[in-house]
Amino acid sequence: MNNYSANSEPTVFTSENTKIGTSFVANVFMWMFGALLVSGALAYMFGTNENLIRLLYSQSGFTSLGYIIAFAPLGLVMLMSFGYKKLSSTGLAIVFIIYAGLTGASLGFIFIAFQLSTIYNAFAITAGMFVLMSILGYTTKMDLTKFGSIMIMGLIGIVIASVVNLFLRSDAMDFIICIIGVIVFTGLTAYDVQNIKKNAQYAGAHPETTRKMTIMSALSLYLNFINLFLMILRLLGRRR
Repeated sequence: MNNYSANSEPTVFTSENTKIGTSFVANVFMWMFGALLVSGALAYMFGTNENLIRLLYSQSGFTSLGYIIAFAPLGLVMLMSFGYKKLSSTGLAIVFIIYAGLTGASLGFIFIAFQLSTIYNAFAITAGMFVLMSILGYTTKMDLTKFGSIMIMGLIGIVIASVVNLFLRSDAMDFIICIIGVIVFTGLTAYDVQNIKKNAQYAGAHPETTRKMTIMSALSLYLNFINLFLMILRLLGRRR
């Protein structure tokens, strides 16, 4: 999701513009952390307010609004991905923030399903692993392209297995999915950060394209963090 430099013009900034490239990487992480703050705030708000949570969940399951909020983020990600060329950087930014907000609201259920201590521990572990893999991806001289391809294949396998397990409802399969998910999303974090570093050479050459690349790169890291957090949370939640 980070290889959007191919859509820019041939003129690029090279190693002599490392300051601009570093600024680009910093902006990516700022957008990613900003989106996490939005999601975290709304998740806590919905998860700890009985009136709000009733808007999404009832005794029989999801409400109509709950279904909309649960599935709308998928549509927004597709809009950002397929509408990358047509949407302005401002449009992408607005969609990204809305996406983060809806994702946060839909994650309110974790405050009902898990103990607060479990949520905090899962977040701390996720943050630690994310930071370590980000540093690894940014500093390593090894080309992670092939490694990334393997992780993407693993991601596809997780999606397929998760759909199958919706019908099987196997605890054993769910455990395996979570373990593989942790491996895949930690690996994808390093891979995506390396791609962001590579794409930083385009930063500043075309401001509008650069802003779009920033948002889409932040989205990739955001997705890695959220999915890694949910996988770890499910694993820790098994101890209850």
